[in-house]
Amino acid sequence: MSFDLVFFGGTGDLTWRKLMPSLFQAWRHGKLPADGRILAVARDERDDEGYRLWLKERLQAADSAKRPTEDEFTRFASLIHYLRMDLSQPGDYLRLKGWLDTRSADTTVMYLATSPHLFPVICEQLGACGLNHDRVRVVLEKPLGHDLASAQDINRAVHAVFTEKQALRIDHYLGKPSVQNLMALRFGNALFEPLWRRESIANIQITLAESLGVGTRGDFYDRTGALRDMIQNHALQLLTMVAMEPPSSADADAIRDEKLKVLRSLKPFDAASVTRDVVRGQYRSGSIGGESVKGYLEEDKVPTGSRTETFVALRCEVQNWRWAGVPFYLRTGKRLAHRHAEIVVNFRPTPHSIFPGASAPNKLVIKLQPEDGLELHLLAAKGSVASAGAGAVQETLSPVSLDLDFDKAFPTDRVGAYERMLLDALAGRLNLFVRSDEQEQAWRWVEPILESWRQDPHGLRTYGAGSWGPPAASALVARDGFAWAEEA
Repeated sequence: MSFDLVFFGGTGDLTWRKLMPSLFQAWRHGKLPADGRILAVARDERDDEGYRLWLKERLQAADSAKRPTEDEFTRFASLIHYLRMDLSQPGDYLRLKGWLDTRSADTTVMYLATSPHLFPVICEQLGACGLNHDRVRVVLEKPLGHDLASAQDINRAVHAVFTEKQALRIDHYLGKPSVQNLMALRFGNALFEPLWRRESIANIQITLAESLGVGTRGDFYDRTGALRDMIQNHALQLLTMVAMEPPSSADADAIRDEKLKVLRSLKPFDAASVTRDVVRGQYRSGSIGGESVKGYLEEDKVPTGSRTETFVALRCEVQNWRWAGVPFYLRTGKRLAHRHAEIVVNFRPTPHSIFPGASAPNKLVIKLQPEDGLELHLLAAKGSVASAGAGAVQETLSPVSLDLDFDKAFPTDRVGAYERMLLDALAGRLNLFVRSDEQEQAWRWVEPILESWRQDPHGLRTYGAGSWGPPAASALVARDGFAWAEEA
């Protein structure tokens, strides 16, 4: 298969930190189709060789195992080209079309790694010069809007040029191996599906924790905040994967139809439930890994007195027969105790315990980062102790875990999240991309939270860097008789 892959925003952080390294790994693994060209588009004055040298310097910052050798980079770089473009100038799109028309590739993918406010103009100009034919797909990087209205505006602009099947809204968390194995775990095995319901599950926790602060992105982050940056997209997509009904097939729309049903089943928020079930926080100075770090208001480019949240914890419910009454807890934050992302499924305790000390219910931990894997926490016999009656002996139980490390289980078949998503975009596999109605429904659900916060600017709590967030987040879960995984 021949392909042309065009990166708008070719000199941006996303392109050189994530996309180009992922493409290199796909090439190194022999998974990138052989007859391909990669075109970086940006405003800088460069030629092909200048861009390749610029990219080579940046790839040296990759982990040593993922860093190209001199020979590897020379061969990989032969695929890479550069075109200077001003995205507001129609004539520059004609030059892009001329470059692409030097051959007729089987597939052309336009990856918009730019600010979302440029999506409408890019799509309009691509359509005006005929770069929206049926062999073209466009990939839209988040964030897609800052509220429902802006997301709908972007979708209208995209749909005026591209069909829904041509527009791929990327959420790289869906490309993580553990998330893919969540689908296999539920729908490829007979073990868990009978237990995957309210009768057996006490609660589900989704945590997306970062130990880093906002770094040099203070101005961007302050316009975004944790709810828009992580909950509206990543956390809700993970929730749909956990809670969805079995799709009728592995077809992309069959899967996305079921995810949409989950989003529509989420209990809506109002002002009272936001106050009761949502905690927002902002990190202050503290210590992480033995080093002192500054608070959010002291970060570069953060406005004085900002009320932007860097932490969100919330309780929600999926109102359907499978999940009625089961609380889902979502949590994300910056400058937390350590970096990890995981889904924890806490099962209900046995209805009657005959063993002393059997107090820890079973749980399934789906680890997303920094490692990918599954842990099943069980109880096993620890040893015998004398009981109070007639010299009888009873077994005592203690927690044990079955640990599946995907890196060890599949050492030669592993692909990273962006690598998987890029390969799927080239192949036209839509299963892992978000449909516009999913995206808009997610915005529709979080909007009452944003509106409530606008009406109540004083509900922001602070937490020390290196902690697990405001104490109110622990109280949120404790109110139902539960605890976050690290507190259990």
